[in-house]
Amino acid sequence: MKTHSPTNCGLPTRPAVGSCGTAAFTLTEVVVASAIAAITMAGVLEGYVQSQERADWSGCSLAAQALAVQRLEQTRAARWDTEAGVDQVIATNFPTLLLPFDLPVSGTNVLYATVITRITTLSAVPPMLKMIQVDCIWRWARKNRLTTNSVATFRAPDNT
Repeated sequence: MKTHSPTNCGLPTRPAVGSCGTAAFTLTEVVVASAIAAITMAGVLEGYVQSQERADWSGCSLAAQALAVQRLEQTRAARWDTEAGVDQVIATNFPTLLLPFDLPVSGTNVLYATVITRITTLSAVPPMLKMIQVDCIWRWARKNRLTTNSVATFRAPDNT
């Protein structure tokens, strides 16, 4: 029970408890303080869990982006020489692949991605131009949802 004393300007004070005249916390104060501490700890733990999930997703997304860029570099390295009549930049030279992520593996937690390469001829007459788009489709195991990382570029023949 709180009382007001004229000596402390009307601020609530704790009455003396026990034979020694010492004051203590009430049960309500202890329960409220414990609830605040529990909520704070739950918030800290949830923050750690969310930051770990974001780190996991970021690692998977970067690995998928690396696979897409790797495939794009393969298409950029293909020969396309109009004077020699060689065109290796065609969709049949770049089939759909199922590749593992370049991530640390422990046991059976290997993650795979499907890499799809699309090559579109934008101009068949000079200036010749093709668009190359690579999609890396992967499933994030934690949320069990599909995610796609895409990269695209334009390509002209080697001899232009």
